[in-house]
Amino acid sequence: MQRHDPSLRSRPQPHFKSSTVACWNSAIRASVRDGLPREAVLVYRRMKRNGRDVVAWNTVIVGVSQLGSSLQRALFLFRRMRLEEIAPDLVTYISLARSCGCEEKLSFLRAVHSLAIAQGFEADASVANTLIAAYCKCEDLSSSESVFSEIAAGMRSVVSYNSMIAGYARLCRSKEAILLFSVMARDGIRPDLSTILSLLSLFANSGSLLEGGLVHSLAIKLGVDCDISVMNTLISLHSKCGDLEAALYCFNNMPKKTCVSWTALISGYVQRGDINEAMALFSSMEAAGEKPDALTIVALLSACSQVGGLDLGKHMHDYVLTNGFKDDILVSNALIDMYAKCGSIGEARRLFDRMSGRTIVSWTTMVMGYAINGEFEQALDLFSHMVEQGLKPNRVTFLAVLQACVHGGLLEKGWDYFNLMSGVYGIAPRLEHYACVIDLLGRRGRVSEALDFIRRMPPEPDAGVWGSLLGASVTHREIEIGEYAASRLFSLGPQTGVSYVGMANIYAAKERWEGVAEVRTMMRQKKARKNPGQSAIEIDGLFHAFAVEDRSHPQSSQIYEVLDTLFLQLKKKQM
Repeated sequence: MQRHDPSLRSRPQPHFKSSTVACWNSAIRASVRDGLPREAVLVYRRMKRNGRDVVAWNTVIVGVSQLGSSLQRALFLFRRMRLEEIAPDLVTYISLARSCGCEEKLSFLRAVHSLAIAQGFEADASVANTLIAAYCKCEDLSSSESVFSEIAAGMRSVVSYNSMIAGYARLCRSKEAILLFSVMARDGIRPDLSTILSLLSLFANSGSLLEGGLVHSLAIKLGVDCDISVMNTLISLHSKCGDLEAALYCFNNMPKKTCVSWTALISGYVQRGDINEAMALFSSMEAAGEKPDALTIVALLSACSQVGGLDLGKHMHDYVLTNGFKDDILVSNALIDMYAKCGSIGEARRLFDRMSGRTIVSWTTMVMGYAINGEFEQALDLFSHMVEQGLKPNRVTFLAVLQACVHGGLLEKGWDYFNLMSGVYGIAPRLEHYACVIDLLGRRGRVSEALDFIRRMPPEPDAGVWGSLLGASVTHREIEIGEYAASRLFSLGPQTGVSYVGMANIYAAKERWEGVAEVRTMMRQKKARKNPGQSAIEIDGLFHAFAVEDRSHPQSSQIYEVLDTLFLQLKKKQM
C-alpha cells in the first residue's frame, strides 16, 4: 500500500483514541462505498484489535474483494478474522461468495462453500441463493444445481429460481431454463422482472425469436413490459435474431432512450454486417446528446474487425484517445483485436505492450491475434511468457493456442496443450477445442484417426466437429469418411450449402459423377444454398460489399460499365 497516496488522506478519519466502534465501521463503509478499498484497509488497520467486530471485518473483506485481483488477500483477512475469534456470520459468507464472479475463482468459492457447510450456514436461503449465482458465474452448473436441489421445496423463493435460470441463460442452456421455469410455475412461484430479463437474454443469445415473443407476452401480463431494461433487452432480442425492423420499432417507441438502447441497436446492425448504418446510428446517438460507453465503442471496433476496415478502426482509435476511453481495459482489448484482425499485428503488439493493467483477456486477445495472422511461433512464445508471469490461462486462451498450432501444423504441440488443459489446469475441453484437434489430425492426413478421436469424445459432436472432419475428408479425398461426416451433419438439422458442396467435391475428385448429381439434387430438394463469399472496400468512410455477379449495389450499373471498359482495354492489350 502506498503510504503517501493522496486518496488515503481524502477523508477525515475517526480519532484513534476516542471514536466508537460504530464510527470506525462507518468510516470503513464510506470508503468501500466510494470505491476506495485501500483506504478501508487503512482505517481497519488503525482500529484497536479488540474493537474489530464482525461488521468491520465483513466491510473490509468486501472492500478488498472489490479490487478484483485481491481474492487471496480477502481469504487471508477471513483467516485472520477467525484467528481473532470473530465468528463469521451470514454477511461474511454472502460477501465472499459474491466476490467469485468467474471461472478462475472457482476454487476460492468451493473453499467458502465448505466453510459455510462446516458452520451450518448452507441451509440459510440467502446463502444458498448467493452460492447458486456464484457457481453459475464460475460456470459450474452441477454445483449450482446441487445447492438448488438441497433447498427444501417450500423454502425456494423467486430469488432461488431466478439465480438458477440466470445461470442457465448465461451458458445458453435453453432446455434446462425452460424446464425449471415450468417447475417454478407448477410450484406457484410468480415470476418477476429478473425472471423476464434472464429469459429474454437467453432467447436473444440463442436466436429464439418465437420463445422470446412468448416471454414478451408474459412481461405484458406481469405489467413490466414498459420497464426500460425489458425494452432494451427486447431490442437486443430482435437485433440478435436478425429482425432489425422490429428492433428499430421498439427503439423508436421508447419514451426514453439510454446508452444501452443505442448500443443494442448498433450491435444489431454490426451483427448483420451493415457497418454504414451502425456508424450512422453512432453519429445520431452523439447528436442526441447520449454519451457512448465502453460497450458502444467495443461494438463499433468489432465492426471494423469484421470487414478489415483499418482506416475506420484508426478513426475509432482517435475517438478513444480524445474521449476518455484510453485506459479502459475493454476498449484496449477491442483495439488489439481490431488491429490484429485488420492485419496490423505490429500495432496490436505495441498497444498490448503499452497497457498498464493487462488481464487474461488482453493476453488471450494478443495470442489469438498472432494465431489468425499465421505467426504461430510468436503466439506460443507469448503464451509461455504469460504463464511465466503467473497468469492462469482459461478456455479461450487454450483455444487461441490450439488455433496457433493448427495454423502452424504443430500436431505434437497441439496434443501437449490439449492435455495440459485438463491435466494441469483442470479445464474440461469443449467442442471447439476438440474441433481444433480434429483439424490438426486432418491437416496431417490422419483422417481415420480423427474419426476415432470423435467417437471417443465425451461430449456429443456438433456441426463444427463434423464439419472439420468433412473438410479433412475433402482435402484428402476420403470418400467413405466424408460420406459419414456429411450424413452426421445432415442429421443435425438444416445445413447450408457448404456441407453439400464439400461432399460433391469429394465425388468429383474421384470422378464419381453420379454422386455429384445426387448431392446437387439433394441441395435443390433441401433448398440449401452456399452463401457467396464477399469482399468489401472502404471509400470516404463508407463500406461497399460485393459478391460474384452481384447486382444488389445501388450503383451496380455504373460499376459494370467500368468493368466492361476495363475488360475491353485488357482485351486490346492482348491483341
